[in-house]
Amino acid sequence: MVKMRKPKEEKYQKSTAKKKKKKKGKAKIEKVMHEFKEGELHSGSKKGPEVTNPKQAIAIALSESRRVKRKKKKKSKRGSDGY
Repeated sequence: MVKMRKPKEEKYQKSTAKKKKKKKGKAKIEKVMHEFKEGELHSGSKKGPEVTNPKQAIAIALSESRRVKRKKKKKSKRGSDGY
């Protein structure tokens, strides 16, 4: 007879945190791609040239979504040290 283990509650908490990160990243990608379609996406700063290549727009979107995830990670690492 095979014994089945009960899942730990921690696993469920981690999966919900990952979903939140994915939502934020996905929202950022959607926003950047919308800017590209409207012709408002610039490489570098707003003064830089407009992005015309869809592959470049995707690369910008992915890098910005990673940046959002890193910011969130830094805030959570601070902890309750009072900083």
